[in-house]
Amino acid sequence: MTLSPSPTISARTAGVRGSAIRDLLTLTARPDVISLAGGLPAADLLPRERIAAAAARALTDPAAVQYGETAGLARLREVVAAHETERGTGGARGPVLPGDVVVTSGSQQALDLLARAVLDPGDAVVVEDPGYVGALQVFQAAGAVVVPVGLDADGMRVDELADLLAGGLRPRLVHTVSSFHNPRGVTLAAERRRALAELADRHGFLVVEDDPYGLLAFDGATPAPVAAHGERVVRLGSASKVLAPALRVGWLVGPGEVTAAVELLRQGADLCGSTLTQSIAADLLGDRDWFAGHLATLRREGAARAAAFTTAVAELLPDAVGSDPTGGMFCWLEFPEGTDTTAALPRALDAGVGFVPGSAFAVGTPLPAAARCCFASHPPEVLHEAVRRLATALAVPSGRGRST
Repeated sequence: MTLSPSPTISARTAGVRGSAIRDLLTLTARPDVISLAGGLPAADLLPRERIAAAAARALTDPAAVQYGETAGLARLREVVAAHETERGTGGARGPVLPGDVVVTSGSQQALDLLARAVLDPGDAVVVEDPGYVGALQVFQAAGAVVVPVGLDADGMRVDELADLLAGGLRPRLVHTVSSFHNPRGVTLAAERRRALAELADRHGFLVVEDDPYGLLAFDGATPAPVAAHGERVVRLGSASKVLAPALRVGWLVGPGEVTAAVELLRQGADLCGSTLTQSIAADLLGDRDWFAGHLATLRREGAARAAAFTTAVAELLPDAVGSDPTGGMFCWLEFPEGTDTTAALPRALDAGVGFVPGSAFAVGTPLPAAARCCFASHPPEVLHEAVRRLATALAVPSGRGRST
C-alpha cells in the first residue's frame, strides 16, 4: 500500500544513526561466518533445561499468561531488589526495596523510557567515547546534545567530566557502562565511581549506570556500583547476559520520582511486559544456589575464551593493541595507523569472520583503525580460527604486539 502524500518523519528520528551491530547480524548469521560482531552470550552456556523447567512450573499458574503490573511481577521485583542490595546499590540509604524497581523488556527499553522521562530536546547528555551504540541512538532520538568524554584503562575520564562541569556544562544525564565496558572492555575504577557520584550530587545531574556485565567478572569480584556512593544514580540491569536474551527481562532501579515517571511512560509503550518470562527469570534468579553455580560457569568459561582470543591475537595479529579482558564479553583492538577496519570488513566477511569497526562507536574521536570483538560467543578453538581469518583479511604486517 502506498501512502499519499508521503508520511512525515520527525526531525529527531531522521537524525538517529543506525546500529552497525544490528545491521551486521544478518550478514554474520551466515553459517560460513564466525561472528565476533554481536554481543551474543554463548548459546552452549544458556541454561535451556533450567529455563524449560521454570517455564513448565510457571504455566501451572494462570496468572503467568495474563496481563501483569506495569512495574513488573512482584516476585521478580523482590528478587532484583535483594540482588541489588547485595551489590551495595542502596549504599548508606539502606536496602533496595521492590518499589524502587521497574521491570522492563530488556535494559534497552529501560534506557529509552528513562531518556523520555528525564530529557527535553536540547538537554546535554555526557557519554563515553567510544560509546555504547544503543545509548547513542536513544539520546539522539530524545533530541539531546551528546557530549563525549574519553576513556582510559580505568574507565570514564571523570577528571575530563569535572573540567567540563567547571567550564559551565550542565548535563541532565551522564551515561556510563561502568563494568567491562561495551565496546572498550574497561571497568570504572573504584575511586572514579565515588568521584562520579559526588559530581552528580554537587551539580544535580543523574548518572545512568548501565550494568549488564557486572556479574561476569572472571575472578568473581563484582565491582561495587556507582549507586553505592550517591543518591543521584539510576541503575540498569538485565537478565540477557546472565540467563538468556530471549527472556527480554531488564530492570531499572532509581529514585522514586524517576521510577514513577518510567512506569507511567511504560503504560503508553506496551502496558506491561511478559508475565511468563518474568516468572521464569524470578525462578532462576531467586534460586540462589543454582544461580551462583551458573555464574561460576559463565565466569570460568568467559575467562578461558578471553584468554584463547587474546593469545591468538598476540600470535596472529602481533601489531594489534588489544585490551586485556577481566570480565564481560568484549576485546577492543587497535591496529597500526593507516588501517581502515570499515574498509576491511567486507574482506573479513569474505574470509568468514565478522567484527564491528571502531567507527560504529565513535562519538567525538574518529576510530578508523579500531575494532570490537566479542569473545564470549564461541569456544576457544573457534576463536583461534576466527583470529586467523581476521589476520588474513586485515593483512597486518608482522611486528611486536602490545597490550593495554
